[in-house]
Order: sequence, then C-alpha cells, then structure tokens
Amino acid sequence: MTYGITDLATFILGTIVIVLLPGPNSMYVTLVASRWGVAAGYRGACGIFLGDLILMVLSASGVASLLRTMPALFMALKYAGAAYLVWLGIGLLRAAVARWRCRDESTSTAPLAPADASRPFRTALFISLMNPKAILFFISFFIQFVSPDYPHPGLSFLILGLIVQACSAFYLSALIFGGSYLADAFRRRRRLSATATGSVGGLFIGFGLKLAGASLR
Repeated sequence: MTYGITDLATFILGTIVIVLLPGPNSMYVTLVASRWGVAAGYRGACGIFLGDLILMVLSASGVASLLRTMPALFMALKYAGAAYLVWLGIGLLRAAVARWRCRDESTSTAPLAPADASRPFRTALFISLMNPKAILFFISFFIQFVSPDYPHPGLSFLILGLIVQACSAFYLSALIFGGSYLADAFRRRRRLSATATGSVGGLFIGFGLKLAGASLR
C-alpha cells in the first residue's frame, strides 16, 4: 500500500482502460476540435477537467454513500443527466440534417446548437458532470482504492485524481489534434461533416439512454 492507495498498479490500468472507452466527453471534444480547431477543443477539455475534479471531490466527500442511502436522489440526478445528453444529441441531429440539406459550403463551420463553439467550456462541463461513464467511475471505482485506515485520505485522493487527470489530458490531446486534422476534410465535404455530426448526436442519445438505466450496484 502506497500513500493509502491499496493497489496503485490496478488503479492505473483500470483508469487507462476506462478513459479509452468512448463516451460523451471524448466525442464532444473531438467534434469541437474537428469543426473549430485546437483552441476550441482545449476549451472543451478544460470543462471536462473541471467536471471530473468536481466529481472527484464529491466522491471523496462521501457522495457515493449518500446516493446509495437516498435512491430517490440518485434517480433524480440520473434522469436529469440522461435528459440533458438526449437533448444535446437531438440538437446535433437537427444540425446534421440542416447541414446535409444546405448547398452553401461556406456554412460548413456554422455553429451547432445547442453545443456550439461559443461555449465549449460550459457545454463540456455539463456533459462531464452528467456523463454516465464518469459518474459510475468516480462513485464506484475511484473510491475503492483508498484505504479507510490511512490517516491522510486526502493525499490518497489527490494522487488518484492527478493520475486520472493526466490520463485524460493525454487522451483528449490526441483526440483534439486528431479532430483538428479532420477539420479540412469536413470543410471540403459537407455531407461527410453532416454524417459525422449526426453520428455523434446518435451516440449522445445512446449515452443518455445508458445513463437512464445505470445503477450504482
């Protein structure tokens, strides 16, 4: 046991695997970077970092136990998050349809409502806070690696949190630069851009439905 962490190697491996799984965070950042460039992608990434930090603090402060003892609260949060993701997904699908029908290639970088480029930080923050993968990770997996007998649990959570954020930063950076590389192709091919946007919208709806059926157990 190191600094109150019961199995650091397993935590790192599990974190890498979970971070690499597709989710609304990564999909949104890739979409933003592919349409508005690296700077917008990183603004979205910063929103995700803050959202994950909030979930870490809530997890470390015992919210997981609170949600288990108050199922009504968990249900309310779960369905609110699911509704938000579905709402974003529908907005992206509508934008994709409009882009598909549009004949003017100059509008290929027009904002997507509701997840437009004017507020990637705020949108990404809400997505992170309502991301089913992140919620279940921080209130189920994350807290299992801190020993209850360690006198300084805050240090343990800090180390685990830094590991999570480092893994997330490397992964999101790769997605941002990859998405930026696709930007030229999307600007030249209207229907390719519409298809990609619609696919992400469909995935967001799927993530929302997944969250609606999620369980803490």
